[in-house]
Amino acid sequence: MGQGLWRIARNQQLQQQGFSGQGYLTREHGRRIPANNVSNTSHRKQAQGGIDIYHLLKTRKSKEQEGFINLEMLPPELSFTILSYLNATDLCLASCVWQDLANDELLWQGLCKSTWGHCSIYNKNPPLGFSFRKLYMQLDEGSLTFNANPDEGVNYFMSKGILDDSPKEIAKFIFCTRTLNWKKLRIYLDERRDVLDDLVTLHNFRNQFLPNALREFFRHIHAPEERGEYLETLITKFSHRFCACNPDLMRELGLSPDAVYVLCYSLILLSIDLTSPHVKNKMSKREFIRNTRRAAQNISEDFVGHLYDNIYLIGHVAA
Repeated sequence: MGQGLWRIARNQQLQQQGFSGQGYLTREHGRRIPANNVSNTSHRKQAQGGIDIYHLLKTRKSKEQEGFINLEMLPPELSFTILSYLNATDLCLASCVWQDLANDELLWQGLCKSTWGHCSIYNKNPPLGFSFRKLYMQLDEGSLTFNANPDEGVNYFMSKGILDDSPKEIAKFIFCTRTLNWKKLRIYLDERRDVLDDLVTLHNFRNQFLPNALREFFRHIHAPEERGEYLETLITKFSHRFCACNPDLMRELGLSPDAVYVLCYSLILLSIDLTSPHVKNKMSKREFIRNTRRAAQNISEDFVGHLYDNIYLIGHVAA
């Protein structure tokens, strides 16, 4: 009885798929061909009730001949989502096939803002004939120019109306851009202290542990390779900004900008000591606490110990 029920269920399943117990029932353009008309195709079957391998291979071959999916046949939202994963080079190539889709302004606007997060032109009424694709090319050209000569690069951005001649606007552009050469940027900021001041104020160090905040600071504003006036200026500006972002913590710990300055210098020296392969005798935690508290007596021993642990476990603050 169990086998009989199984055969009934199996026959119903085969009928839904175009099969019958007597033969294969094909569907072509909505027509059903009787099984006795296709009995000569039995050699295409694996066995009675089996799958038509010939039909499957033929269907697969026809799909392969169709080639890649035509994005114009998909809903626009899905097509734009697919193209949004492409970079500028691939999007230009895609425009050779899907010109209307790949040249869409929203796609190029997304590319511009994902690479250059802030430009003065974003907040202005676009001029006649404005195109985000053209803007992308100008931003790319200007970045390459900046990496060769920072002053010429900034002047290029201003000449194209991309940036306003304002230290704050230049600082926002630098803060939101990751394509600029850090060595050239360091030279530019050393010469443009007004831009450096605005760039420092863009950082928010609220509720951050001091070594982590210092790492974030030096990721945007790279430290010089040697000690000197510029490094002292950077640490001074960072100390005042860190205290301004954490007034409650400074009162709780009894720290001033001068004390934070001492701690930052101590962290940099400790980073060099612990990470340099040339230093044989590494500074111990006890030595670091003693030396630091000698320079800043109001700092608690536990707090200085946590600073040492952070450098020891995570690494250099200005790498």
